[in-house]
Amino acid sequence: MRTIGLIGGLSWESTVIYYQIINQRVRERLGGSHSANSLIWSVDYTTVEDLVFAGRWDEVSRMLTGAGRKLEEAGAEVLLVCSNTFSRVSDDVARAASVPVLHIADVVAAQARARGMRRVGLLGTRFTMEQPFYRDRLAAQGFEVVVPPREQRELVHRVIFEELVRGVLRESSRDAFARIVAGLADAGAEGVILGCTEIELLISEKDTAVPVLPSARLHAEEAACFALGG
Repeated sequence: MRTIGLIGGLSWESTVIYYQIINQRVRERLGGSHSANSLIWSVDYTTVEDLVFAGRWDEVSRMLTGAGRKLEEAGAEVLLVCSNTFSRVSDDVARAASVPVLHIADVVAAQARARGMRRVGLLGTRFTMEQPFYRDRLAAQGFEVVVPPREQRELVHRVIFEELVRGVLRESSRDAFARIVAGLADAGAEGVILGCTEIELLISEKDTAVPVLPSARLHAEEAACFALGG
């Protein structure tokens, strides 16, 4: 079994999802009381959040590539940046590493393709929805990406940073997100990417009439599959 290295704390609330799903999948595959060989480097979220809001992405890159190197030195054989927003620097982490780095957008794209989707909605932080790094990566793989109108993007962004990363789950926010997903479906989305790992704490497919793609879950499942050799 390969050792998985998780660059987490982005936020720790969603990193828990990764740890749980990876171990669940390993136990399902191997049976008994098996669990994954894994390492977690968890950053102080406030530190990286402040850097992102200040536009200091070079410093974010140095921090996360450093975390990747430390995980590799400790024995990690595959790395994941446990975030959609911070996947902006995943390629930097990959260039600094000598082990594979599983990019969250590529994993989501593979699942969307397997489900026959070509036009997908995207929910996430304002950075993920508005900056090109995530949408362009999907577009390069043949997907048309639609995002909510500006007012709804601001609502999603605010709920993520003021509620979800702090572990606050409100029914009113769940209802609002479900309406936004429905709006994306009305705009032609065949499925909607939950493109912030914390959104999975709030809504799932049972809350929507259109399929959703839970990025953290898919990313974690791919890591478990990779660790087990296929």
